[in-house]
Amino acid sequence: MSSNGKITLQGFNNLTKSLSFCIYDVCYAQTAEQKAEYIEYIDEQYNADRLTEILSEVCDIIGANILNIARQDYEPQGASVTILVAEEPLKDPEDVDKTEQPGPLLPDSVVAHLDKSHICVHTYPESHPDDGICTFRADIEVSTCGIISPLKALNYLIHKLESDIVTIDYRVRGFTRDIKGVKHYIDHDINSIQNFITQDIRDQYQMLDVNVYQENIFHTKMMLNDYDLDQYLFGTTRNNLAEAEAEEVSERLFKEMNEIFYGRNMPDMKNHKH
Repeated sequence: MSSNGKITLQGFNNLTKSLSFCIYDVCYAQTAEQKAEYIEYIDEQYNADRLTEILSEVCDIIGANILNIARQDYEPQGASVTILVAEEPLKDPEDVDKTEQPGPLLPDSVVAHLDKSHICVHTYPESHPDDGICTFRADIEVSTCGIISPLKALNYLIHKLESDIVTIDYRVRGFTRDIKGVKHYIDHDINSIQNFITQDIRDQYQMLDVNVYQENIFHTKMMLNDYDLDQYLFGTTRNNLAEAEAEEVSERLFKEMNEIFYGRNMPDMKNHKH
């Protein structure tokens, strides 16, 4: 160990740290036109350009340097963005002092980083053909090697995407060696992803953990504790619904969110009260 408590490594930190999000936004759209408007709204809010802005901010937060950005908006809906990153700052080969340890060079020396460090997002808007429920899902993965940690971006992403349900997976793979040749399979303390989530977020969500400590695998599910029905109605308000209809819509939304959170289909909850 060094004097600052960190492991002194034999060479480059070969650990791969992957943080994966599956986020869901749920709403109710009463008519076919409102469903189409919801999908259009989601495609506009989460198009490739805006997702690129979010992921570029993630790079700044974790201290990664962008090597390349690929983005695509799909027809009829959805978008994808992939950013390749490196831990070291980029240097032009002509500017490198041969006596120093260079960062990745462009264009020849970045190849070793391309399959190790990346940030990507894919979106999946969809709607139920019969009951008015619309669900938007975005899959985000932040995968790094070296000392940079994707966990630094955890709270930013949760705040930025304001989701109803969040499923988070974190895994550390591989090993790195210290100067004595001893292998280290993780380089930081963690017993739950919740350790890295701020208190204001934890207060908003109910959470469920499934962790496999011996494999350095950590899993957390999150679902909002409370919600206002008006925030889930697209193109209308609760005042435009009869009381019985508002109750039925609430039950559908609650059922949808619980099925996503628990990962299984559930029977109708006719007598559930909000």
